Amino acid sequence: MATRAQDPRPRPPAPTRLLRDAVTPRAALVMFGVLLLQLGFALSYMGAFHDPRPHGLRVAVVAPPAVLPQVVGRLDALPGDPVDASPAADEAQARQLLLDRDTDAAALIDPARDQDTLLVASAAGTSVSDTAARIAQAIEQTQGRQVAVQDVRPPAKGDSRGLSSFYLVLSWTIGGYLAASALNMVSGSPRPTPARIGVRLAAMLPYAFVSGIGGALIVGPLLSCLPGAFWELTGIGTLVVLASGVVGVAMQRLLGTIGLGLTIVLFTILGNPSSGGVYPAALLPPFWRAIGQALPPGAGTTVVRNTVYFDGAATAGAVWVLVAWAVGGVLVAVAASFLLPARSGPATAPVPAPTAAPDAG
Repeated sequence: MATRAQDPRPRPPAPTRLLRDAVTPRAALVMFGVLLLQLGFALSYMGAFHDPRPHGLRVAVVAPPAVLPQVVGRLDALPGDPVDASPAADEAQARQLLLDRDTDAAALIDPARDQDTLLVASAAGTSVSDTAARIAQAIEQTQGRQVAVQDVRPPAKGDSRGLSSFYLVLSWTIGGYLAASALNMVSGSPRPTPARIGVRLAAMLPYAFVSGIGGALIVGPLLSCLPGAFWELTGIGTLVVLASGVVGVAMQRLLGTIGLGLTIVLFTILGNPSSGGVYPAALLPPFWRAIGQALPPGAGTTVVRNTVYFDGAATAGAVWVLVAWAVGGVLVAVAASFLLPARSGPATAPVPAPTAAPDAG
């Protein structure tokens, strides 16, 4: 009896087997981690930006001694504490407080006239200047008075909304931890020994310096967003990228792929909306207001903005924050490389040792 010829074509795998082959448990776990990052991104940004309200907006007040205490008290007593008012001796001192970043706005009160003056420095962020102007106008209208707004330090022409500092630091921060991730994936990632960790940390320094130069070129000669202070921006960029990069190396040495996710949480999901780049601390909710300047994006944005527009005023603390992250990242990475066992990479079949050919004969 003749038998039916077998079909030489391979049978398609069963649906369950196809699913297991296409989406392994490890892939599903990574997808779940990405989902958490995605939701965390939305929660953090929307939580910080969905309802900006002023709180503790610093306002220096210049007024005749007879009315100065009353004006300061009235501003401090506004519902919701939007203003933190303090007296200033005269207009010159008020202007200097603005340029030294010791106040967000200055109110010049003249009871002899029906118009007062509000001094702002919108280069520090147009949102805070606009908010101060709205508060002043609302108060003056209730008293039948007017307010004239003077901008003593506007942003550069190519930085119309004062956001270039934020986006520059954002690019540096992301570039730093992505470079660390690339080193982890490509440069001997199966066994991160102390020697390899040392090489990765050392490799971050030239990368950070080139990143700093590149960023300074883009915002300076190329686009004129932040003109001037080229070498200062180069140094700041080097420090920001180095801090982000070495922390990325350290976190991935400690936790592998999860470490990259935690770095993204720290620097992008939490650090960017709290940085003061889009809305300053006085307009952010308490949580974001509290953490902003303790993270590299916030510290970096402050250093860049105050260096370019305010001659480096009020930057020392932010610089030390960046230095602390950079030094801390190096120490953690080195300590982890010595104290934690090296992770083994994928097993490979051993290569058999060559054997001597048998004698002829």
